[in-house]
Amino acid sequence: MTAPTPTDFGPHVLTLDLAAESARIEGWLRQTIARTLHRRGAIVAVSGGIDSAVCAALAQRALGKDRVEALFLPETANSSASAERARELCEWLEVPLQEQDIQPTLQALGCYRLQDDAIRSVFPDLPPGSPHKIAIAGDLLDRDRSNLFDLVAQAPDGELRRARLPLDAYLQLTAATNMKQRVRKLLEYSRAEARNYAVIGTPNRLEYELGFFVRGGDGLADLKPIAHLYKTQVYALAKHLGVPASIQSQPPSTETYTLPQTQQEFFFALPFHQLDLLLWARDRAVPHDRIAAGMGLSAEQVERALRDIESKHKVAERLDQRALVMEAPR
Repeated sequence: MTAPTPTDFGPHVLTLDLAAESARIEGWLRQTIARTLHRRGAIVAVSGGIDSAVCAALAQRALGKDRVEALFLPETANSSASAERARELCEWLEVPLQEQDIQPTLQALGCYRLQDDAIRSVFPDLPPGSPHKIAIAGDLLDRDRSNLFDLVAQAPDGELRRARLPLDAYLQLTAATNMKQRVRKLLEYSRAEARNYAVIGTPNRLEYELGFFVRGGDGLADLKPIAHLYKTQVYALAKHLGVPASIQSQPPSTETYTLPQTQQEFFFALPFHQLDLLLWARDRAVPHDRIAAGMGLSAEQVERALRDIESKHKVAERLDQRALVMEAPR
């Protein structure tokens, strides 16, 4: 493929024939679920966000409303607005929605205790259950940075405190919160197996290629129908499918921690519309000067962003690989 010139590289390269793409994915879902996986239907865990909404809509169109079931599995970090959007989606699709609060399970597993211990190692005077989140330290485009993170926590008087998160505390906090994704996946598969249904994973291309998923958690699925679509394309497809406006207007968020948090500040470090273009250009070996010209960035900013993408891509490959064995059995 010939690399684009500076004038023909821009947001338009992500334009899709949405009707054709929807039909293509729906056909693949029908074929894969019935003939490859030998399942009767599909389970989709919905969050109130755009990716799971698009996956649920595509599954309903592919299989029919009687062979799709949605799950909403909230805990303390999930807002009531997310629940309302999940219900609105399933009412629109006319598919059953099963809701189960996983907070008691996480409490019993020690998830919240481990979170509190990690937070108190940074802010010793904060009480248990203090609202908090992890945020990337620094601006990716302004300067080189290593993967450093800050802890942002709210004191009882409402003051927001921010401090660098030591490695041990970071590891403990992320390990504890990853329990949430793994408990959800346990329930998804239990429900799917009871009905001979397939589990649909909902990552878009940014999440899939750059490792924004938990191994054994939301990274685990029987099939992932939008993993080839950039986030920009997912939003466009949502509009084409008629996904409720309340979901279309939602910016990408995590709902992993108890303070509001965007995916950009937690993991990606850049807005998704920029990352989509950078990843598209990287995958097609577009020269860096042409990327810079097409995106209005400096060559140095492009270099920094592509280095960060490459680093995340390597992590994603490790997260998604099969278990290693010393000798391959016959």
